[in-house]
Amino acid sequence: MTNLGDLEVFVRVIAAGSMSTAARDLGLSPAVVSKRIKRLEDKLGTRLLQRTTRQISLTEAGQGFHERVLSILAGLEEAEAYASGRSSEVNGILKISAPTSFGRLHVAPHLKSFMRAHPDLAIHLVLSDELTDIVGGGFDLAIRIAELTDSSLVAKRLAPVRRLLCASPGYLAEHGIPETIEDLKSHRCLPAHNNDSWRLEGPNGPVTLRPEGSLITNSSEVIREAVIGGLGIALRSTWDVGGELKTGQLVQVLPAYESSRNVALSAVYPSRQFLPAKVRLFIDYLAELYGPVPYWDL
Repeated sequence: MTNLGDLEVFVRVIAAGSMSTAARDLGLSPAVVSKRIKRLEDKLGTRLLQRTTRQISLTEAGQGFHERVLSILAGLEEAEAYASGRSSEVNGILKISAPTSFGRLHVAPHLKSFMRAHPDLAIHLVLSDELTDIVGGGFDLAIRIAELTDSSLVAKRLAPVRRLLCASPGYLAEHGIPETIEDLKSHRCLPAHNNDSWRLEGPNGPVTLRPEGSLITNSSEVIREAVIGGLGIALRSTWDVGGELKTGQLVQVLPAYESSRNVALSAVYPSRQFLPAKVRLFIDYLAELYGPVPYWDL
């Protein structure tokens, strides 16, 4: 049977991205870590890692092995917590991925309360607008805003997401208020990315638009500031601009059209038979915090 400690070393190497960093985290020498990885590969009869002078990467066999080892270690952690009656007492590190703006506005401000309730737990929050490889990146869970498709991952819906067309009163006073979807062709539109399509649900069913604008950026936060500043019409989520809509800095445009209701805020995590207590507790915390009618829509 494979040594459990070797599995833990293997997982730590992948999470750290290098043997030297993993060795430092584990309090071992790089030579010992390298020896234990080689022993594991010899035991399995296959190469798990591709090594270069600058980085390591998983082989195809290593990728599948890593996914299964994560599941095994998570199951052991949950089994220990269950057997010892510590299912609500968690420690270690909870590694989370979240979209940049949402994480800054609606995750970071609420960490204090959760961490105060679980003082032995450390949070590693990574904000990125790129689609995160949860397994490869060693994440416990990712927060995603999307219409999720079938995958090997498990998703728990946390809250609905409303996306609507909006503009500043100043822009509408200067350029007029569009009365139909066709009118948008004569307006300045602000897609989050230059090739983004706007998928809307209207009175006559779904509508897809490919808006064109004079501002090109890969930053959703830049678009947010642009629409508030009066540069055009944008499709924005209420979690992002709900405050500006309430104060009148922004006005909803074409209110009969909003984005697909299939888009939702979800917590996504690797499929595991036993969900680690730290992941379950954090997902439950967010679900209660946001709820079926999130606070930004009230």
